[in-house]
Amino acid sequence: MRADRPDSATLADGAADLVAAYVHVPFCRRRCPYCDFAVAEMGDAERLTGALVAEIGRSRPFARPLDAVYFGGGTPSALEPKLLRRVLEALQHRFRFAPDVEVSLEANPEDLTPALASTLVECGFNRISLGVQSLDDDVLRHLGRAHDGVQGRAALDAARAVFPSVNADLIFGAPGESAGSWERSLRGVIECGVDHLSAYALTVERGTALSRAVAKGAPAPDPDLQADAYDVALQIVAAAGLARYETSNFARRGHACAYNLITWAQGEYEAFGNGAHRHRDGVRSWNLWRLDRYLEKVEAGSSPVSGHERVEGAAVEVERLMLGLRRAAGVTLGRGGAALLASPAGKRLADAGVIAVEGGRLRVARPLLGDEVARELLAIDLPEC
Repeated sequence: MRADRPDSATLADGAADLVAAYVHVPFCRRRCPYCDFAVAEMGDAERLTGALVAEIGRSRPFARPLDAVYFGGGTPSALEPKLLRRVLEALQHRFRFAPDVEVSLEANPEDLTPALASTLVECGFNRISLGVQSLDDDVLRHLGRAHDGVQGRAALDAARAVFPSVNADLIFGAPGESAGSWERSLRGVIECGVDHLSAYALTVERGTALSRAVAKGAPAPDPDLQADAYDVALQIVAAAGLARYETSNFARRGHACAYNLITWAQGEYEAFGNGAHRHRDGVRSWNLWRLDRYLEKVEAGSSPVSGHERVEGAAVEVERLMLGLRRAAGVTLGRGGAALLASPAGKRLADAGVIAVEGGRLRVARPLLGDEVARELLAIDLPEC
């Protein structure tokens, strides 16, 4: 991490000129009931690694080295370090890395020992994102997690000892969670010295085990209680010196996630693995969702891309605003922002204090209402570029 990297509007806008790569590792020992990602049961790790290396080797390099690399999943920490190293070396050989490249790995607390943490740093990872979700054992059971609160803290301690940058993921609004439980989880991960915190409201995604349970009468997350939990997080995290730079993300200076900033700024990024999405030359494309089909395509020497769309015309501006408004710094006003402010819905949102303009930038002043702002943006008929 660069200590002098600014967490500001300058960083947010400048991320559009950076480039990144995403690697998807789909393996999970079990699927969490709220998860709708492209995951699969633990399988042939060597075969997956070979396919990822092959797909990387056939990709087109950027004109500049990679500024950020992100291994997500699934559970990347389920792969042996030697396999992760192979994929990382393939990326470095094909794309080259910038001197201050951010190399992130998602991991589950039950996987991370002090020895593994040290090995991962030796492999070249300098940022780890731990799926802690909660430090309350009852909440973790409801979320279907495999670890407990003690393991969560131990993993954070192991990561903090060797990684230059450590993130903890937390989920609020889960069944069994009280206001006191949420506050203890927040304070607990902060006491472990995290550099970055991602706090997400539990959502019911269609097709998940959680959605089926809710359909049968299980309690759904209460949006009012989630709003209260988010307000508590804002207060506690700010007091601990972590600044909010996106709706759900908080960081100490120099530790904002560069990969995320690139995607929110409409920057370019490559992606590898089943279900992975990329953005290059104004085109968004995505790989086959099913792991078996992805592997078959790559091993046959074919492209695993299953679809694409060109973002052009008014859609570029709408997307710029929708992605940019996730950031605390907001986004330069532009014609889309001006059109929103001039619309009846925009005036209503401004009068209610949901959106605001400061220094020529439009931002969402009440972050949890960002989805409402996005819906209004989609309803505006912008002229073609």
